[in-house]
Amino acid sequence: MQPSPNELNDRIIRCKRCPRLREYCREVARTKRRAYADERYWGKPVPNFGDSQADLLIVGLAPGAHGANRTGRMFTGDRSGDFLYAALHRAGFASQPESTAIDDGLELKNCAITAACNCSPPQNKPSRDEQTNCSTWLVETFAQANPKVVLCLGALAWNATFALLKESYRDKGARPKFEHGQVFNIADGLTIIGSYHVSQQNTFTGKLTEAMFDNVLAECRSFIESTRR
Repeated sequence: MQPSPNELNDRIIRCKRCPRLREYCREVARTKRRAYADERYWGKPVPNFGDSQADLLIVGLAPGAHGANRTGRMFTGDRSGDFLYAALHRAGFASQPESTAIDDGLELKNCAITAACNCSPPQNKPSRDEQTNCSTWLVETFAQANPKVVLCLGALAWNATFALLKESYRDKGARPKFEHGQVFNIADGLTIIGSYHVSQQNTFTGKLTEAMFDNVLAECRSFIESTRR
């Protein structure tokens, strides 16, 4: 029997498997960024967000130190989230284009967001052991949602997703190399799509543009709709 979304998220929030990451999250919450000095930071593992039975599951890297680690919701309160949720709204997967706080009224439509690592890591680089510790949450998230399309934001999310699929024996072939726009169809109907991460490093330099990401989300929508025919 699978845990309910609330039960799974509650266990994610209480997770203490990675002392380095837990201490880093707390330290960021204590020191804060000057712009958010008057705010109370979340400072804990960040749970999944969205429809637990969604056809589209988005896998990110990890919560931003002063974004999701501050607000307590994936991709909320930073520039990466600004880019992501505006695109999801254009594509019909989000009720509004902005995500500023956990109580801002945003709802996802047939979409859920998780991450390869649920704690914010120093320099956005979780260790191999930390990724392994978090992989069990990703396994449970997949089992609970049973998505039709998985959108991986960046190589780390791509590799974590394929490691999960191989572990669960859904895919026994060689792992395809990550590329933006890469599409890989699993034998049982699951489609994996890769995209450059929505980080400022990519969006501010033009490596990932709005048009490029809109095209990826349109492809996600197309694959979802094809499963209903």
